Amino acid sequence: MSRRPRALGLVSGGLDSTLALALMKEQDVEVEAVNFSTGFCFTDHHRAMSSPKHKLRNEALRAGADLAVPVTVIDISQEYFDDVLLRPKHGYGANMNPCLDCRAYMLARAREHMEEIGADFIFTGEVLGQRPKSQFRKALGIVADESGLGDRLLRPLSARLLPPTRPEREGWIDRSKLLGISGRSRKLQMEEAARLGLDLEDIPQPAGGCCFLTDESYARKLKDWLDHQEEPKHDAEAFVLLKVGRHLRLNDEVKVVVGRDEAENRFLASYRRGRWEFWARDFTGPTVLVESARDLQWEEIEKVAAITARYGHGRDEEGVTVCYRVPGGPNELLSTVDERPIEEISVSVSRLEEIEPFRV
Repeated sequence: MSRRPRALGLVSGGLDSTLALALMKEQDVEVEAVNFSTGFCFTDHHRAMSSPKHKLRNEALRAGADLAVPVTVIDISQEYFDDVLLRPKHGYGANMNPCLDCRAYMLARAREHMEEIGADFIFTGEVLGQRPKSQFRKALGIVADESGLGDRLLRPLSARLLPPTRPEREGWIDRSKLLGISGRSRKLQMEEAARLGLDLEDIPQPAGGCCFLTDESYARKLKDWLDHQEEPKHDAEAFVLLKVGRHLRLNDEVKVVVGRDEAENRFLASYRRGRWEFWARDFTGPTVLVESARDLQWEEIEKVAAITARYGHGRDEEGVTVCYRVPGGPNELLSTVDERPIEEISVSVSRLEEIEPFRV
């Protein structure tokens, strides 16, 4: 090759993909990176929630900035839902995570981007044996084949445990400078990151990845949502709300979302449009939203109000007055939600054992 090799990295911004970027930079390769947004990432959620425990940034862009690598962020949420989540060829993991299909799909999209920018190969931060669904030896081969990359796919962190790829055989990459890591421990990654001068305190190191689809609670809520759609279609707002609060289903037509803390209450307030809204009049407590395609029956209003009272500071009172607003029309604006008339109802507080059967 008469020019410098050009590589495209698939980067999430976690320790492994950041380390892979640094290793490629060390080998005098011209490096770019791509990050795919599926809409199911923890990082997206923490940004949306303005969580004080998490830095509000895109970690892939942070990794690129730290290493002077340009990063392109591509939203694939619509096609990801249609092409991967609903019908995964290789099935799901323990929850709703279609990991094998996900990796193959992302790398196929990365291959398209690679060809557009004229890169020679793709690399990832995958580690042999780290993920039980998608990173065992056979799975790595399946992903390479189904993505159409074949031996143009390099895994720098485990390369010395895997067959040489084209970049190694052609001499674009020095195989001896790649790593031979396997398993779930990140001790060796941390040692190598320290050698390369990476700031470990600034790099997120989530256990189990950053995908909500691997989370048991989220998976239950998503499955419940899918089960109650005649023809499931991508719905970004619905998927965001599945990440927030306690979810209770009173029946096939009525679902209740209860904020668990001030941050969630504040977040839910921005989704009041088109939904019933409940809150306790005289006590601090949750914002409660109700999704229903029809008007609530009086018994359902009483039940939701009693649930609202249960999770507020009036839970020990004999009775609590709960306020609620009925949704506006189909063209309701969020700015006009507070103009809806407020109704009130006095209820006895629900017991936890009464609520439990409704929990999603």
